[in-house]
Amino acid sequence: MAALAEAFRGSRVLVTGASGFKGSWLSAWLLRLGAEVYGLSLPPPTTPSLFERGALAGPTRWIEGDIRDPAVLDKAIREIKPQVVFHLAAQAIVRVSYELPLFTLASNAMGTAHLLEAIRHNQQPCAVVVVTSDKCYANRETDHAYGEEDALGGADPYSASKGCAEIITASWRSSFFPTGQLGRHGVAVASARAGNVIGPGDYALDRLLPDCIRDLERGRPIAVRNPASVRPWQHVLEPLSGYLCLAARLHPSRPADDRAPYCEGWNFGPEEADAAPVRKVVETTIDAWGEGDWQDASDPGAPHEAKLLRLNADKAAKQLDWRPVWGLEQALRHTATGYRALMAAQTPQGVLEILGDQIDDYVGTARQGGIPWAGDNHEPR
Repeated sequence: MAALAEAFRGSRVLVTGASGFKGSWLSAWLLRLGAEVYGLSLPPPTTPSLFERGALAGPTRWIEGDIRDPAVLDKAIREIKPQVVFHLAAQAIVRVSYELPLFTLASNAMGTAHLLEAIRHNQQPCAVVVVTSDKCYANRETDHAYGEEDALGGADPYSASKGCAEIITASWRSSFFPTGQLGRHGVAVASARAGNVIGPGDYALDRLLPDCIRDLERGRPIAVRNPASVRPWQHVLEPLSGYLCLAARLHPSRPADDRAPYCEGWNFGPEEADAAPVRKVVETTIDAWGEGDWQDASDPGAPHEAKLLRLNADKAAKQLDWRPVWGLEQALRHTATGYRALMAAQTPQGVLEILGDQIDDYVGTARQGGIPWAGDNHEPR
């Protein structure tokens, strides 16, 4: 397939959840690819935030809005007329879902329905990538790596909300945007499920790497709640490259028959060896940081979080020519060095240069590995 720069240069792209961690990274990458980026979200969920530190509100033409309000999304689709939509807006923390279950469902499930209905109401031909989570699967906590054909479910409100988002996406696609009639309505809808995302610039509470960095920065032992839990860890650029590859295949500039096969659910996860226990992630992070220690802070009374989760991304490898670029150790080292660099950055331009350097390193590694989406013409801006 053509390199990503060819697919997105000059395209009108809407990113919901643009002020979040993944939304900020995705917006920065799209800007470098020459896209006309529009962001829609609530204000950044943390202080500090990557969105504010990089002053991304200006170049992304940011609109403050809540996806729980259908009028906000209807207005955005009507005025922006996006060619591509990345739907990342969500309540993204498992532990918060126990405290705010209805807010989590309203954001993650109904927010998705509001977006798809706004696209339907405005009859806007576009590519839509609905980002959910690896936790959308009915996790039996076995060694089985979940593939796209596995059952959806969720033992906690967050996981249930992501399973609901997948079901809603499939329902709107079947009912209103059938792939057999793509040439008529022009809306190509797919969903994307990623692993546990890490990378510099995540300042959320109750996420492993941000908690690690805060403790390391303050010179105190890292409190680890679930040292034996296994997750499919990946640098933030890994799933983002998958979302971009998928959206490029769904792009309205392509013939309907070429777009239709990609209107499905897709996993973007790491290699099997990189589904590692929390203990290994923490110890590798300490090594990359250069100093520090950790302590077991397990709490038997804490809300349930899955102890084992693996993701199978064979489908994306076979049909999208996508595969992971950085292994776990590379991902953790880029994360640690990136956080150190961000601590020293004094200006928004300095912050964006740090993101740009990691994007260019990532794309360069992908190109050296012969991964098609990297091409020969990724043009930094």
